Amino acid sequence: MEDIRIYFIGDSYVNGTGDPAYLGWPGRACAASRSDETAITCYNLGTRGDTSADVLRRWEREVASRRLIPHDGRVVFGFGANDCWIVDGKTRVDRADTVRNTEEILARARSQFPTLMVGPPPGIDEDEHGRRSGISSLVGEIAGRVGVPYLEVIHKLHAGGVWRNEATLGDRVHPGKGGYAALAELVLAWPEWWFHAS
Repeated sequence: MEDIRIYFIGDSYVNGTGDPAYLGWPGRACAASRSDETAITCYNLGTRGDTSADVLRRWEREVASRRLIPHDGRVVFGFGANDCWIVDGKTRVDRADTVRNTEEILARARSQFPTLMVGPPPGIDEDEHGRRSGISSLVGEIAGRVGVPYLEVIHKLHAGGVWRNEATLGDRVHPGKGGYAALAELVLAWPEWWFHAS
C-alpha cells in the first residue's frame, strides 16, 4: 500500500474551526480519498488567525518535524482571509507583503513537494467578502505565476449558501459541518486533487 503524507497548512479554515466533528475540509477530503491502494496520513497544521506572514515563518519547520523520508509527502496551503482582516483601520498584512509572502511560500514548497493551494472562503459581511474576493484573485494569480495549482472556492461557496448560513448562525466567521463538507466536495471534484476514482 502506498503511504502518502499530506501537510495541510494555513488558518482556521484549514483547522476546521466551528466543525462539531473536528474534521474540517482536510479531514473529509482525506477520508474520501483513502483506498485499498493508498493510505493517507493527514497532518492538519491550520492555526487560527494565521496570515501569510505567519505561514511563511512556520511551515517548513513544522513539515520537517513530521516528515519521514522516503515516504511520499505533499503540501496543501490555505490562507489569505486573515491578511485582509481589518484591525485598527487597516488590513493585517499589506497587499505588497501578501504578494511577497505568497510567492516565497509557494515557490519554496513547489521546489520540495507536490503542492496545491486552496483559496479563502466567503465572508459574511459585504465589505469583508469583497476584500476576500480580492485576495482570492490575488493569490490565485501568484499561484499561477509560480506554477502551483489553485482552487478558487469563494464564489461557489458563496452561491451555495450553506457556508454563509452556518457562519451567520455561529460566530459569523466559521461554518459548521455543512460548510466544510461543501468545501471538501469542491476539493474532491478538482482535477488537480491527487486522488480520484479510476
